[in-house]
Amino acid sequence: MSDIQKEFTEIYQQLIHREGADRFLDYLTNKSDFFNAPASTRFHGAYAGGLAEHSLNVYKCLRAYMDRERVRELYHMEYSDETIALVSLLHDVCKIGCYKAGTRNVKDDNGVWQKVPVFNFDDPLPYGHGEKSVYIISGYMRLSREEAFAIRYHMGFSGNEDKGSVGKAFEMFPLAFALSVADMEATYFLEGK
Repeated sequence: MSDIQKEFTEIYQQLIHREGADRFLDYLTNKSDFFNAPASTRFHGAYAGGLAEHSLNVYKCLRAYMDRERVRELYHMEYSDETIALVSLLHDVCKIGCYKAGTRNVKDDNGVWQKVPVFNFDDPLPYGHGEKSVYIISGYMRLSREEAFAIRYHMGFSGNEDKGSVGKAFEMFPLAFALSVADMEATYFLEGK
């Protein structure tokens, strides 16, 4: 077990206790490629294990965001440790089983073609991004409405959603905004090139 998988599992088991949580962790660990999959094909976490590492990074960013005095006192955003862990650790489970190892040809510094390893994206269940994560999780655990909307809209304005719907979701469900911020922070600052 990698250090990332160990840390992810410890946080998950310590904080997520609702009915179905154990079955879902078993699915992630033993019946999926979650801990070995990349987070993307070329950008953040584009390596084996990148998906789990990204999920852990998003958890740490969301936890830090929620711990801000301004967020609690001015925005009145307070969520349980379980909700914070669940939405951040599981927001990208839609990527399970979507990345296949392959190669492509690129020129090296001397202009000679070389085969390099890459990951190709091939979604066997094209159900969208955030909505697919909600769908997968809901097969194991019940989500609150705010948790479901947070996961659904975690891509924020950078996703393919109607921008009016994103803004409305952020107004109605502040956790969606917070998760989007945490996802972008992890992607661009912790994992950026």
